[in-house]
Amino acid sequence: MKQTLIVDVSPRGPESASRKVTRKLEARLRAKYPSAEIVHRDLDVDGLPHLDRVTLNAISTKDPAEAKRLKPSASLSDTLTDELLASDLLVIATPTWNFGIPSALKAWIDLVVRPGRTFKYADGGVTGLAGGKQAILIVASGGVFTEGPWKSWDFVEPYLRKILGFIGIDNVQSVRAEGMNIPALADRAVPNAEKAIENLSL
Repeated sequence: MKQTLIVDVSPRGPESASRKVTRKLEARLRAKYPSAEIVHRDLDVDGLPHLDRVTLNAISTKDPAEAKRLKPSASLSDTLTDELLASDLLVIATPTWNFGIPSALKAWIDLVVRPGRTFKYADGGVTGLAGGKQAILIVASGGVFTEGPWKSWDFVEPYLRKILGFIGIDNVQSVRAEGMNIPALADRAVPNAEKAIENLSL
């Protein structure tokens, strides 16, 4: 493994459950792949913009002249997409907000899921261009969504698996820090997730 891209989403800083679990994973990665580069993309610090008309045109146009003219507007998307494509492992660490992903993560996804860069339309379908990578999802939530009555309300992991598969990344593992808002489970949520890190295939 030459490069890992870690996308941190939570704005809670050191108190973030997803960030705590991610640091445990990072320590394991550094021990196993000491020469590999780890690239951090902190969406709370970076404050990525949501797609506007100019950026959308810049990253989706098929006209070479138009693409050249709009290239400055695509520079951030180019940087983020290059980080993703250069990485062997993608780690997305996110909280669950209102049963879905934070808008900051959606902004990152919209900037890297690009026609001609990470996917292409061909033969009446879609081919992912970011294949050959692994992905690990670290998802924190106040409730429990992997089982029980709220399972059908989990729109985080299913969506992330679908969008990663769309761009060709189908080797996806997940670790959940669940029950952060449930008194009987809260104290063990992060330790259990950190323990699960040891069982990941890396």
